[in-house]
Formats: sequence, C-alpha cells, structure tokens
Amino acid sequence: MSDYDDIIGSLPKSHDASEKKIGIDRDDAHFRSGFVSIVGRPNVGKSTLINQILGEKVSITSSTPNTTRTSVRGVYNGADFQMVFVDTPGIHRPRSALGTRLNATATEAFGDVDICVLVVDAASKIGPGDRFIASQLPKDSVVVINKIDSTKENTLIEQLTRAAAELGIDEAEYFPISARTGKGVKGLINYLSAHLPEGPRYYPTGMVRDVPDAFFVAELVREQLLRNAREELPHSIACRVTEWEWPYIRCEILVERESQKAIVVGKGGSVIKAAGTAARAQLPEGAYLDLIVRVERDWQKRLDIIERLGY
Repeated sequence: MSDYDDIIGSLPKSHDASEKKIGIDRDDAHFRSGFVSIVGRPNVGKSTLINQILGEKVSITSSTPNTTRTSVRGVYNGADFQMVFVDTPGIHRPRSALGTRLNATATEAFGDVDICVLVVDAASKIGPGDRFIASQLPKDSVVVINKIDSTKENTLIEQLTRAAAELGIDEAEYFPISARTGKGVKGLINYLSAHLPEGPRYYPTGMVRDVPDAFFVAELVREQLLRNAREELPHSIACRVTEWEWPYIRCEILVERESQKAIVVGKGGSVIKAAGTAARAQLPEGAYLDLIVRVERDWQKRLDIIERLGY
C-alpha cells in the first residue's frame, strides 16, 4: 500500500479515485432528485467537471478566469434519480460591476440546493479564496480535489491533508479526481446520487442543459474568442444572439474600445472567421452564423448592459 492509500484512509470520510459504487441499495429506493451546486475559485475546473459528468458540453471552458458568467444548469438522469448540476462563476476579488455581479451569482448558488461541491486545484495551495468559500458552505458539503492527472502523488497527498485541516468543513467527503480525463468522477456521481432526497423529475429525461439555444450559441462564440484573443481582451468580450431565423443566426460581439474591435476582427478578418468556423462546427448542420462586432464603451461597469446581457 502506497503513502497515497494511507493518507486517503486517514482522512475524514475520504474516497479514492476508484469506480466503486457508494450508497444505498437502488432496488429499494424511491425516485430521488435534487440540485447540486459546483463552486470554487476561478480556473479550478468546475465547468470541465460538469461537462465530463454529463458527457457533452453544457458550459464553455477556457484558461481565462471567470469564463462562466451565469449559473448554468446541466441535467444528469439515472434509472431512479435525477441530478441537476449548477455551474457557477469562480469567486474572486471583483474589479468591476460585472465582477461583483458574478460573485453574487455564485454565492446565490450556495443556498437552496441539496448538495454543495467545492472544487479545489490539486496543484495550488489552499488559499484565502478557498477558505472563504468553504466558510459559506454547509458542513456536510463535498470537497473535490481536481487535476490529479497533472499532479505528483506527494503534492496530492499534501493537498488532501491541507484541505482536511484548513477548509473547516467538518463533515465533508473528499474526492480526488481528474475532470479532464474522468478519473474518479464515477465514484463522485455514485456518492452524490445516493445522497439526493426523494423528489420529482424536474426535467424531461432527454434534456441535458437548461439554457436557451440562443444563449448557448452566444457562449460558443465567446469560448472561441477567449481561446484566440490576447490576454488583455477576454474580460472585455460579451456575446449575444440578436436574431434567430433558422438557419440564420446573428450574434453580436461586444467590446469596450475600438482597439479591441480590431483585435477581435483580426488581420483580414482572420480571428473572427476562425471563431465563427469553430463555433458553427458545434451546431446542427446548415447553421449560418453571422458575427458582428460592436463597441459598447465600458460595458463591464454599466449595470444596464450587464443585465441586458443576462449576467
């Protein structure tokens, strides 16, 4: 048995990354359902985890902090249960009205859910942000240590130990996982589903995401721009669909300055063309995506624009 196995066994209510089923006997269970909020600092892998659980893209992802700007719901259906996952913006120190709104959106997801899952990065030290979020959560929340695929065993052991000692979630369950590869995720799903309360099916069986199609398309466009834009630009980008007459979709890209507009368009339209092509590839065949860039000066500081964008 390795040191990793020893430390896993010594932590309070901890679980390894195995696929062992945890929970109640499903044959005798009534239907269970509930809401599971996924919370944490920016860039810890919350959206990647939800996409991995659901087996398809529900939330966009990028290396840019605060890629997620609204609470996005993804629906996971089992034979006798339904879990509704709520993806939230990363909690951070806000520098604009938009940042303040994102934090409010995330903290609202702490309450009125059945289970809270705190995601922390296996490779980063437990910091003030992790401790602050943990202090707002129920004592029986779940702690996910993510990115074990890119973390050395000794580092993971240290992170598990620190999490148990510093987060202050006395009755927490711990799950080391990799949201990117899926390692350990099945065990997490089994645990969460076993701890849902009895309840109704909130969404139809075939439904995976609870966001309007127009919102999802706008997010796909923003995701591609985040992956190609310069470092100083991403937070200044917002996207919204302003016209939908299938197969024609018109999507506006908002930036805050004329100089940013030039970056989004790119030389000879190269950046915006690449973003449109990549986003369209994820839509049903035949979709025509018309991208328009518009300057909305200092929109991140204007609550009227923030609300109009649905943030």
